[in-house]
Amino acid sequence: MNTMLRKSVLGIAGLAFTGGVFAGPIAAHADAGPVQGTKPVAVAVQADKPDSSKLIPHGVQGAQSKIDLNDEQLANAKAIIAATKKAGLPERAAVISIATSLQESKLENLGHLGDKNDHDSLGLFQQRPSSGWGTPEQITDPEYSTLAFEKGLKQVDGWQDMPLTEAAQTVQVSAYPDAYAQWEQQAADIVAQHWNS
Repeated sequence: MNTMLRKSVLGIAGLAFTGGVFAGPIAAHADAGPVQGTKPVAVAVQADKPDSSKLIPHGVQGAQSKIDLNDEQLANAKAIIAATKKAGLPERAAVISIATSLQESKLENLGHLGDKNDHDSLGLFQQRPSSGWGTPEQITDPEYSTLAFEKGLKQVDGWQDMPLTEAAQTVQVSAYPDAYAQWEQQAADIVAQHWNS
């Protein structure tokens, strides 16, 4: 009987220990009260950003380039986003526009560059007055030049479904048609950050 009592006591002690091991961490978390964290805030912030599948529907093509933007370049990128919204176009149009401007001017609103000029190309998109893009004053207005570029983009059947470089090249008719692709990730990052700001 002593052996049987001893086994019962050890069995009960074992159950108590095992229950404590399994219940300990749960009890510790249960007693901690509500968890204070930033997760709901992070989710709310993410919900404000455009869906990356809309920004880069085909994935980036080739090696990507990136430059640090100064205040003027960032202001020009924001002007492109504002003009895109004014035109009633989606985020993808802003990505294509910013990537195109990154290639053409590094988001700098270029005036006449003298001997360094590519013919009479001006502004964010290196548009040419002699090719009918507008007057020099119009082309160097970021809103005007963006709306002019996007007017051309809207005339391209299926631009929304094209790879960025194909859509940009169809409007720009560049001597370097594949160069636009290298700016897609940075353009998408800019749009994601500033579309809803």
